[in-house]
Amino acid sequence: MTAQLVLASTSPFRKQLLEKLHLSFLTEKPNVDETPLDDETAQQLVERLAIEKAQAVTANFENALVIGSDQVCMNNGQILGKPGNFENAFQQLKAASGKSITFYTGLAVINSKTGNIQSIVEPYVVKFRVLSDQMISNYLNKEQPYNCAGSFKSEGYGISLFDAFEGKDPNSLIGLPLISLISMLENEGMRVV
Repeated sequence: MTAQLVLASTSPFRKQLLEKLHLSFLTEKPNVDETPLDDETAQQLVERLAIEKAQAVTANFENALVIGSDQVCMNNGQILGKPGNFENAFQQLKAASGKSITFYTGLAVINSKTGNIQSIVEPYVVKFRVLSDQMISNYLNKEQPYNCAGSFKSEGYGISLFDAFEGKDPNSLIGLPLISLISMLENEGMRVV
């Protein structure tokens, strides 16, 4: 019997990314406390949360490959969360102007039948242009990326804010590293191509 594929996320962005692989899958909301632990690095945080999100829904499936993912954005050693409003987003983008910031995306795949856990953390660097206050305001008023870590949508108008990207997989910037995910699924016997 073929394993069911389950995305332990209600993120519309992750769902859209997974749909690129033309695989049948379910989504289920993981109930996980995302509070960082004391002295936990950004990389440790996203890997732990990716695993915990997958584990949170694994018990509901007898024969499934469950995908968990989590992401943080780092600027000068500070974790940037989702801004929630214009003012916070403006400050995040002003602080990122002319700098390189790093996104860390944790990815986990758990086989509910065998208990096998695979996990990775994938970095992705974004180099910002020097942004004027007017550029930031124009961008925020047009795209309103207030539910996005870092205050931008690279897959949309946010591309206008950058000089360069550096990383293995541009999908990891949006929240789901598909290149690594394909390898993990194939390790569990699920062919993508």
